Amino acid sequence: MMNSVLQEVDERSRLAGTNKFELLLFRLGDDSGGRREIFGINVFKVREALVMPQVTSMPGAPQHVLGVANIRGQIVPVIDLPAVVGCKPKKLNILIVTEYERSVQGFAVEEVEEITRLEWSRVLSAEANAVGGMVTSIARLDTQTENSRLALVLDVERVLRDVLPSRVADVDPARVGARLELPAGSIVLAADDSFVARSQIEKVLQAMHAPYIMTKTGKEAWERLRMLAQEAQAEGKAITDKVAVVLSDLEMPEMDGFTLTRQIKQDEHLRRIPVVIHSSLTGQANEDHARHVGAEGYVAKFAADELGAAIRKALATARES
Repeated sequence: MMNSVLQEVDERSRLAGTNKFELLLFRLGDDSGGRREIFGINVFKVREALVMPQVTSMPGAPQHVLGVANIRGQIVPVIDLPAVVGCKPKKLNILIVTEYERSVQGFAVEEVEEITRLEWSRVLSAEANAVGGMVTSIARLDTQTENSRLALVLDVERVLRDVLPSRVADVDPARVGARLELPAGSIVLAADDSFVARSQIEKVLQAMHAPYIMTKTGKEAWERLRMLAQEAQAEGKAITDKVAVVLSDLEMPEMDGFTLTRQIKQDEHLRRIPVVIHSSLTGQANEDHARHVGAEGYVAKFAADELGAAIRKALATARES
């Protein structure tokens, strides 16, 4: 049943731009305090969830890598997710197979509970609430604000960086290209809720010698844009003299990248700012919807040269229009 639900991709793709998403909820066992918290991962990242297959151990495998499994002819590394997070399961019963940043890996978990549909407005930044660590955000699973069940949404980029560091691409300044020529005084405004992703983006922008402002959510980026638009108006300048391009993740607490892009393009003061979507959620449906809401570019995480090229192309397109 789990896999039949996960295969309903068309229905889920229609959620794009509604500021809603679906979260696969699972348990990892008891934490250090004896609690069994609920964890979550965006369904769009999940290929399938299956009963734990046979795992072949690998000599010299990184810590927390149980080995590899043969999943439909593909050899996939299996990560002991409870061990990474610091939980003790009774047994690793389920393997969640995910596709993330152009790689496939399996997360061993104690059990899978359900798939729930949420608005991004019910998801709060973990960093803003002094949690952070392996958790990127906290989702309120019930509509009531008080006493709502909470799910801890994992920062998969952080997990992969810590467990499989060879899969996290380094930024080679030589491959990013020449200095980015921006109007004097303007910046790149970037939004991403993952600490690892923000540090990678910063390295690319620094290699391009591009001044930037980094934000952690779509809502924070939107509020900063509105403030910069007011400053531009007060100074008699165009908004593009303040913000040359917006670089946005898709999955973010409070406001997703599709909603941020749509609001930018529907605002008479902001619509001339080119927007590049930068996301681990690959797929034609997402790229098509990014174009539909007005984004000038869509690039999959994480290839520094492709990210640099997408920013340059979006700026060139904006200058020609």
